[in-house]
Amino acid sequence: METLTHLLSGFAVAGTPTNLLIALAGCFLGTVIGLLPGLGPINGVAILLPIAFAMKLPPESALILLAAVYAGCEYGGRISAILINVPGDAGAVMTTLDGFPMAKKGLAGPALSISAVASFTGSLVATIGIVAFAPALANWAMAFGPAEYFALMVLALSCLGGLVGDSLPKALIACLLGLALACVGIDSNSGVYRYTFDLLHLSDGIPFIVVVIGLFAVSELLLMLESHHADTQAASLSGRLLFNLQEFMLARWTIVRSAVAGFFIGVLPGAGASIASAMTYATERRLAGKDHTFGAGDVRGVAAPEAANNASAYGSLIPMLTLGVPGSGTTAVMIGALTLYNITPGPSLFQDQPIIVWSLIASLFIANIMLLAMNIPLIRLFVKFLDIPNWLLVPGIAAVSLVGVYAVHGTAFDLVLGCLLGGFGYLLRVMNFPMAPLILGFVLGDMMEQNLRRALSISGGELDILYASPLTIGLWLAAAAMLIGPRLLRLVERRRAVALVSA
Repeated sequence: METLTHLLSGFAVAGTPTNLLIALAGCFLGTVIGLLPGLGPINGVAILLPIAFAMKLPPESALILLAAVYAGCEYGGRISAILINVPGDAGAVMTTLDGFPMAKKGLAGPALSISAVASFTGSLVATIGIVAFAPALANWAMAFGPAEYFALMVLALSCLGGLVGDSLPKALIACLLGLALACVGIDSNSGVYRYTFDLLHLSDGIPFIVVVIGLFAVSELLLMLESHHADTQAASLSGRLLFNLQEFMLARWTIVRSAVAGFFIGVLPGAGASIASAMTYATERRLAGKDHTFGAGDVRGVAAPEAANNASAYGSLIPMLTLGVPGSGTTAVMIGALTLYNITPGPSLFQDQPIIVWSLIASLFIANIMLLAMNIPLIRLFVKFLDIPNWLLVPGIAAVSLVGVYAVHGTAFDLVLGCLLGGFGYLLRVMNFPMAPLILGFVLGDMMEQNLRRALSISGGELDILYASPLTIGLWLAAAAMLIGPRLLRLVERRRAVALVSA
């Protein structure tokens, strides 16, 4: 009953005319950013974050805007995946496998509409899951001490490192780079300057907005200049725009199963929408049996990843709100938004800032309805944005990003630093280094250091406090399992494949 009361108070805040307009604008901008190949939710939230801060929006309105952009990007990624076979973000990669074949058959409209309904269902299931599970998890997390928090953050980084495929060394290097960037500035305990190179502007550390804009937005712009999608033949959006009853009945249970699975995968820190969409697509393909048409334009192949990646995106908000640990790269940026407003995410957030938390949760319901109402009737309008050439798109995004960076502190140093970090991020991405571990390392670095120091201070410098309680032992074991487990499974699968070939 208390949860329902808090949710209604959240709707009262999110339902004000100003916040409704902010949510509507965020949904529209998020969909446009999501459908543009390569940008994705991290860049969308990163670009809008300094704008929201510079406009001096109150914290609840800023979070509503960023959450709406996040949700819109997850919706928008499917549009380019289906029509031009280029996913708007990593979570929409699996959508291309059946979405583009459907579009080539003249079924682009049904593919887009069933994906919109699947996205809506996945988001709705996940939002209900947040209401049901987040308060209980926050209460349980109140028992966490410094040692437990340190072990939990190691688990978050381990989850990400264990799920990045064959690039574990690169993921670990990226994570260490993020932790190193977090060490720049004055040591809060000793007052010693660390890695500032006698630059006064770095005495307070590298601003979060500069890191995000540089590593994501600027590096993405350089990649956009390098790659062109002009030669990609877009499928025509003609014929019927809506799916029929037969297509819906075929995909209905796929949508439900994928939404539930995607939510629980999203709650796992570091898993992300791409993992959820890949796992649910593979599962549904197995369940379909031998007579399936997956890969040739099966409507279930579109519904499964879209329901899963939206549910996973919303589910990743749970560890962010309840534990202060980002569940994905995008929620790491949103944690940065909270810190800009001097709000500390974690279990106490539900008690100290209930209006902010519950207005954010309520806005997810509102944004999801807006997106469904917007994405089907306005689909022809959104498709037009795919025709924007890079020579016009790149300077526009660059102007918005750099103006937002400059508006925070009003110094040219931030602009130069952002561009330098953008060049560094471009080199990392060209060498296929994953960026999510880097931003997670930067966000968690200061919190990890502070909790480690507090734990050691409590124990008088003895390391055994880090594994003294059953909870910390369980977290360490889980971290080891997430690092080793996926690699062992892949090794077993390879051996089975070799055995089948040799037989």
